Amino acid sequence: MAATTATDTPSPVLEATGVVKEFLGVQALKGVDFRLHPGEVHALMGENGAGKSTLIKCLTGVYEAEAGTIRVKGAEVSFTGPLQAQGSGVATVYQEINLCPSLSVAENVLLGREPLRFGGMIHWKELRKRARALMARLELDVDVSASLGSQPLAVQQMVAIARAVDVDASVLILDEPTSSLDAEEVKRLFRVMRRLREEGVAILFVSHFLEQIYEISDRITVLRDGRLIGEWTVAELPRRELVGKMLGQELSALEAEEHNAPRDVVETAAAEAFVTARGVGRKGAVAPFDLDLAPGKVTGLAGLLGSGRSETARLFAGADRSDSGQLTLGGQDVSLRSPRAAIDKGIAYLSENRRTDGLIPDLTVRENIVLALQAAHGWARPLATKRKDELVDKWMEALDIRPRNPDLPVRNLSGGNQQKVLLARWLLTEPKLLILDEPTRGIDIGAKTQILRLVAELADGGMAVLFVSAELEEVLRLSDTVAVLRDRELVATLPNDAGLTTDRLMEVIATGAATADSGAGVTGATS
Repeated sequence: MAATTATDTPSPVLEATGVVKEFLGVQALKGVDFRLHPGEVHALMGENGAGKSTLIKCLTGVYEAEAGTIRVKGAEVSFTGPLQAQGSGVATVYQEINLCPSLSVAENVLLGREPLRFGGMIHWKELRKRARALMARLELDVDVSASLGSQPLAVQQMVAIARAVDVDASVLILDEPTSSLDAEEVKRLFRVMRRLREEGVAILFVSHFLEQIYEISDRITVLRDGRLIGEWTVAELPRRELVGKMLGQELSALEAEEHNAPRDVVETAAAEAFVTARGVGRKGAVAPFDLDLAPGKVTGLAGLLGSGRSETARLFAGADRSDSGQLTLGGQDVSLRSPRAAIDKGIAYLSENRRTDGLIPDLTVRENIVLALQAAHGWARPLATKRKDELVDKWMEALDIRPRNPDLPVRNLSGGNQQKVLLARWLLTEPKLLILDEPTRGIDIGAKTQILRLVAELADGGMAVLFVSAELEEVLRLSDTVAVLRDRELVATLPNDAGLTTDRLMEVIATGAATADSGAGVTGATS
């Protein structure tokens, strides 16, 4: 680990040593160390599954660690919950806002700390006065008597922060506090954070927005796969190196790896785009962008978690509705109001979360595979049993789904075979566009190789593919074109030629700019 603390740095106000946390025998934290000093903003960084939220919950008593020690102001603690942590000066604003929408803004800010009159009655006038003062400290002009549920999500987020500030915390933990804030609201929050830092408050800050990290943070700790990768001052860790450490890739070593070479593309006559997006976007999800998806081509979406990859895919799939721009499909303007509308247009979507958005675990493999085809056929016209059996047998063999028993509950299959079941479901519908969001996440190397090979074969056969993956090697291996997203904005669209490497991709992800020698045809988001 890079030790960077100056000699005059005060002792840590919050310190974790060797923290281990397990879930069902799987280690989510593997001996993690962390330290937070007074008067600093310390960014905790890592991709999905790195252990950031687990560490925060161990620090604040939501989880009990299996091993390790936690100290606050030098004293070892073992919190039994967030309230006890708060009593020791450790206040947390979680990504999921845990407030009471039916109560007023003032009641939420001072819940459990209400000023009382003689006899134990709440002093409502004083409560509202204190709440207004707190909101003013956060530069918010809001009716504190109004119900919290009537306020925008951004205001609710600031109310949660105001509540944390009011407890006179020495440690403030902010888990994705800017996820629902616009640019002006982020600026306001950062002014508050800087003021608190000047007052000596230690702030642990979690965000997926690189620009925000480098604007507000003094120090960065990186976790990956439940392990501590290191701690650096912001000045010591350039953006592109941070991206490499989060992804687990050395920037220069990857270029020589054979599997990073683009796939051998079957040359076909130039085809018009099947789907064209012009100025398509969704407020709070992804900025307006231009992108073409053509038959026989794989378009890869690259970027860090939170960059807008999945949000972009969902707009093409009808899972979310755009609020700007126009989608054109087969030369005609369309409005995809639902996934069913997208299916009717020949678009199939495999979500990144197969357990909640894809599989029905209590149904059999056969029932899961034929689900989309039966829906397209119409529930009033059930598919013939013989036809279903033929199709299921064909795709179980083609995709090597094991065990080869279609009557097993799909929950009994491995993760890789469950993913193949979902692929089979959508391939049965014979889509023109296949959208795959993290299709290889959490599966073994053998299943991953099979799925990647199949995707390449589908594109070579004329299908348009939109491929989303956090693994840059996968994106480069499969894609004809790579669209790079950063902070919810499409910043570059790059041809996958000899000049495009993982090193260069990480440079674009880190800086938001494609260098001049990245290849011709570089485009970005709409203005």
